[in-house]
Amino acid sequence: MSESYESAFEKLENIISDLEDENISLEESIEKYEEGIKLYKYCNDILKEYEGKVKVLVEQDEELVQKDFLEGELDG
Repeated sequence: MSESYESAFEKLENIISDLEDENISLEESIEKYEEGIKLYKYCNDILKEYEGKVKVLVEQDEELVQKDFLEGELDG
């Protein structure tokens, strides 16, 4: 897949909406479910990639230090 996160997420939302429709056939439901799983994994992979890039500046010993986003907690 080479589409943007936003485009893939919008398609996923549409699939969820379609699956909530009671007038959809079982065969179509299964096809949409499989497509939805692929889109979910694609979006999740993109988020994981960016999650590693996010940095947070944290004050430590009167200096600003860059840390990975998930290394520490933010104190409100």
